[in-house]
Amino acid sequence: MKQTDFFVFDTNSLISAALISASVNARALDIAIDKGRLAISESALQEFTDVLFRKKFDKYFFDDAERLEMIEKIERNAVIFFPKEIITSCRDSKDNRFLELAVSSNASCIITGDKDLLILHPFRSISILSPADFLNIFFISHL
Repeated sequence: MKQTDFFVFDTNSLISAALISASVNARALDIAIDKGRLAISESALQEFTDVLFRKKFDKYFFDDAERLEMIEKIERNAVIFFPKEIITSCRDSKDNRFLELAVSSNASCIITGDKDLLILHPFRSISILSPADFLNIFFISHL
């Protein structure tokens, strides 16, 4: 039985994927789902949901059903992990949750545009890649 590849997306990358279906983030999300599963924690899923429903994003959605579809897409393609280890390696303490999630899930990589996370690449042998770099690596490895 093949081991599942897990991919961690930070909240901003997931939001970008939800807002613009043809974005680099959306393509990276689709590739990650196609290649494996998303790793997410309850707090990360809640943050994603809270941010997605902010009023400032109303212009990107016709109605709340579209937002709910994106949340369901994430839930359908994710495994919820409950990280036990507390990590304090990121200079932005709010981003430590993604490191904790990646370590807990033994993720293949973290996909983010956040410089506070990208600067830590690699973290405990887990790649931390921008969505564009993730796509480049995927396409190069499939030539």
